[in-house]
Amino acid sequence: MRYAFVVLSVLLCAATSTLAQVSVGVGIGVPGVSIGVNVPAYPELVVVPGYPVYYAPRLRSNYFFYDGMYWVYVDDNWYASYWYNGPWSLVGSEVVPVFLLRVPVRYYRAPPPYFRGWRSDAPPRWGQHWGPQWEQRRSGWDRWNRRSAPAAAPLPVYQRQYSGDRYPRAVDQQQALQGQRYRYQPRDAVVRQHYQEHVRSAPATSPRDRQEAPRDRRQQEVQQQRAPEQATRRPQERSSPPAPQQQAPAQAPTPQQKGPAAQEQRQQRQQAPRSGREDGKGRGHEKDREERK
Repeated sequence: MRYAFVVLSVLLCAATSTLAQVSVGVGIGVPGVSIGVNVPAYPELVVVPGYPVYYAPRLRSNYFFYDGMYWVYVDDNWYASYWYNGPWSLVGSEVVPVFLLRVPVRYYRAPPPYFRGWRSDAPPRWGQHWGPQWEQRRSGWDRWNRRSAPAAAPLPVYQRQYSGDRYPRAVDQQQALQGQRYRYQPRDAVVRQHYQEHVRSAPATSPRDRQEAPRDRRQQEVQQQRAPEQATRRPQERSSPPAPQQQAPAQAPTPQQKGPAAQEQRQQRQQAPRSGREDGKGRGHEKDREERK
């Protein structure tokens, strides 16, 4: 009976390891996985003594920060994100950074049932839980020189101002803010690989989604100031028809514009008296000649 129980336990462990490998996969999954973890505001993070890892003592979840990324352990799976409230991406158990695996059990604020009986000052028994195949792939994960542990990465505290409706949900906007406000670059090769895969697997957002995403406070204030002005301007533009164009008054036609007939009559009037005078002068001269004769 005891032998049968041992065999059944080994088979269950192997099946659990196989299922974990099938469901988790290799690398980092598509962002946006719903994991049941909701962090409405930037959490308090404290360094684990002797480790380059932070944990969240006030959260009832296995929540960590390591090498520029947030990490949570939920339902036997690891998830990662560059923002404190996701979207979260599924991470394969065979590529979880070793320093996260080394964190002692006591810093898991929501330890699963299979952690019971394990030493609180030692890391979880991942090899026992995930099976010999995982143990073979991750050989040496629990052996390291504590004196050569790297320093903890700085926290992206700029994310404190993004909570509630201001929290950016679009992955491309998160990446843009991360590049502008947090210049730290991961030193762990595995974390760098996670970041590259995270960028490649980021879902494309439509222009409408980018417009509806939270914007900078200054841009919102400018839009609020312009909204009343535009609302009062548009009715006026619709109610007032365009003013008709005024035509220049017609000018009286000049003598040159009356045509050749008018010019001919004017010349005749000017010449009439002149010809009369000339005729009178001619008749006077003839009368004088007759009297002299």
